[in-house]
Amino acid sequence: MYIRSATAIALVLSLTLASCNKQEEAAKAYEVEEVSLAQLSADLAAGKTTSVAATQAYIDRINRYDGALNAVIGVMPDALEQAAASDQRRKDGKSLGPLDGVPILLKDNIDAVGLATTAGSFALIDNLPVKDSEVTRRLRDAGAVILGKTNTSQWAGLRTEDSFNGSTVGGSTHNPYDLARSAAGSSNGSGIAAAASLAAGTMGTDTTGSIISPSSYMGLVGMRPTIALVSRRGIVPISHTQDTSGPMTRTVTDFAMMLNVVAGSDPADPESAEADAHKADYVKALSAEALRGKKLGVFRGTRGYNETTAAVLDEAIEVLQAEGAEVVELPADLLEDTSQEQRVIMIHEIKEDMAAYLVDAPPSVKSRTLADLIEFNKTDARESMHAQDMFEEAQATDGRQDDVYVKAKEYAQRRAGVEGFGRAFKEFGVDAVIGLSRGPAEVIPPDGKGGEHVAGARAKGAAPPHMSGNAALAGYPNLTVPMGLVSGLPVGISFVGPAWSEATLVGFGYDFEQASKKRVPPTAYKAAAAK
Repeated sequence: MYIRSATAIALVLSLTLASCNKQEEAAKAYEVEEVSLAQLSADLAAGKTTSVAATQAYIDRINRYDGALNAVIGVMPDALEQAAASDQRRKDGKSLGPLDGVPILLKDNIDAVGLATTAGSFALIDNLPVKDSEVTRRLRDAGAVILGKTNTSQWAGLRTEDSFNGSTVGGSTHNPYDLARSAAGSSNGSGIAAAASLAAGTMGTDTTGSIISPSSYMGLVGMRPTIALVSRRGIVPISHTQDTSGPMTRTVTDFAMMLNVVAGSDPADPESAEADAHKADYVKALSAEALRGKKLGVFRGTRGYNETTAAVLDEAIEVLQAEGAEVVELPADLLEDTSQEQRVIMIHEIKEDMAAYLVDAPPSVKSRTLADLIEFNKTDARESMHAQDMFEEAQATDGRQDDVYVKAKEYAQRRAGVEGFGRAFKEFGVDAVIGLSRGPAEVIPPDGKGGEHVAGARAKGAAPPHMSGNAALAGYPNLTVPMGLVSGLPVGISFVGPAWSEATLVGFGYDFEQASKKRVPPTAYKAAAAK
């Protein structure tokens, strides 16, 4: 059931409350705002609260605040039952671990039994999965409460180059720091929900920066891991070359706790075969001395870098140096604008990758190919008001057999990898490359405005290099951590390391976070809800 309207929200919440009231033990109220996942986990373990109380508190916050944010598309009908089962496990001495009873929201392109996976489109409104995605399965096995689904840029933003904020199913998303500002894409709902404490943590997905950008915009810790440390099975795709999934949280510790659960090999995602051999205990990597004796290279020529953001980055560098890191400047030609190559890769991969996902959709889903989705968009009144130029361009390609695709992929991966970040690791001997994750959130452009897409068609080199886009092409992990405010809006610092260096980056991020303490919680959304 989807709960975009206030009436529907009230109905779902009244049903869940009625179910809760029938439980033998009433849970005491628990305040969840800005309570870290780690603290909630500790409180559950210590018996200071219950999963039912925490889950109810998040549902109450969704009901109170999400009308102005449009972060949450659906609440799981059995969320409180999941929580009650967790509480019973604890009473029986059978806790499943640190995430047992912790409420988590999933981006609405991640399959979870109990709610439709729509990717923000009415074409998939009946896409009720009969099997969890691998990410969801791992979270459930760890005892997490799958609280519901978050809004997303429709089709993870690859439908049109025109501005299209949020989705037709979930509505337009709004940044909790300033509701007139963008929450970025396409994991915008997951970012909003984590920032505004609508869940203990969230899961997003990332193709070119869809975890990094909203995390930077909303003062969060987020990472796009090495491909495919986290399985992509059961996730609506764009590009198997670049798609990944990862946690979005308010602290590095919370991030590490979630990554411990979702990382690992999955036979159904062959590219994840090496994940088990490389995954680590990321919580053990948390160290306030991780930066001591390390060498970092700063790359400044990224999108959003200017005099104002440079000042925030320079302050962050001072913190890194005070923590014992050597910081060296990297050359301006280290990275280049690879957005056009990324565009070619995504346009040529989505047709085959989407068909591969839709083949397993339930019979109620009539669209089985990209061509079917295009036709649905033309004929459905709820979808036809938006352009679909990128879909149509993708349909017209020859897929991965196209020589244009082969050449673009080879060049971009080499230029971003061995000749880009790889050059920094080898030639300059740095343990990680740092830089501005993205500038502060911009004002939401009107739907239909052209020229807004990160991989929109433009002259090669017309835009500065994109830090997360290059990391995505290289297949390297990229961690963003809050590093300050610009005009009251968060900006993040990125740490990019070689393949499988997640534990190292988590250590760097934790050290920086603990020394800088730069996360500032949002408040603007509260004022909007009070009106």
